[in-house]
Amino acid sequence: MDSIIDNKNHKAGFVSILGNPNVGKSTLMNSLVGERLSIITAKAQTTRHRIMGIVNGEDFQIVYSDTPGILEPNYKMQEYMMQYVDTALQDSDILLYMVEVGEHKHFEGIIDSVRRSQTPIVLIINKIDKASLEQVEQSKGYWEDLLHPDKVCCISALTGEHVQDVVEAVVSLLPYSPPYFPKDELTDRSMRFFVSEIIREKILQLYQKEIPYSVEIEVTLFKEQANVTHIDAIIYVERESQKGIILGHKGSAIKELGIHSRKAIEEFIDTKVYLTLSVKVQKDWRNDDNRLRNFGYGF
Repeated sequence: MDSIIDNKNHKAGFVSILGNPNVGKSTLMNSLVGERLSIITAKAQTTRHRIMGIVNGEDFQIVYSDTPGILEPNYKMQEYMMQYVDTALQDSDILLYMVEVGEHKHFEGIIDSVRRSQTPIVLIINKIDKASLEQVEQSKGYWEDLLHPDKVCCISALTGEHVQDVVEAVVSLLPYSPPYFPKDELTDRSMRFFVSEIIREKILQLYQKEIPYSVEIEVTLFKEQANVTHIDAIIYVERESQKGIILGHKGSAIKELGIHSRKAIEEFIDTKVYLTLSVKVQKDWRNDDNRLRNFGYGF
């Protein structure tokens, strides 16, 4: 490690992935890092926090961060989510601005901030596997005129097509610096955080309508033993009716949720898991600053 730190040719930097909800940011993040750190579902607004993933090469370290999708906040939780975006604009060494082919929606304030940041920009056009070459070129021209990026990568995050081009673009733009994290670190987040995200991912997959967006997870116990890890988690909802939906008839829904969550957690931490889930009502928690801070929102 000391030899790397002393190497004047070493590069390192913070690289944030920005974009509207559901453009594939989390899929790209996981592909770049080589691990499943960000949860992925077909629903928009899946990412709520800023999640970092660390990648090391012989002479570089890239600290990627997946940020929440850019949106107009409707309640305080979403305001906190957009604070992560604002922070990414301020402290990143490189910005990856991700759109999908044919997408023209953007928030002028964010675009202005990106252009004013004087931070190198890599424009990423995603989902080229579902588009014609003409459509890709049209999207590329539109966003180049809008953002004036330093580099452009046209990719499919889902299939992995040309994702290596993103890595090469990032490495070429990294500033010279010693690494920020030890080489054996993968992320800045705790195991409890990833457990809560896995449970939330399963809720997004198994429940419909407003339920997934009214839910937050708190891991109250994470106890590692020789052959099993004991985990207790509380699922918070906003209304009694939502609690009933999470539980299901005679507890059938939460039982199914527990089975899917346990299997995914076991795969993630590579050990047997004993998982206990419970449900509590916390009225209007998405607009409660104290509760949001307890859930890890804010700075």
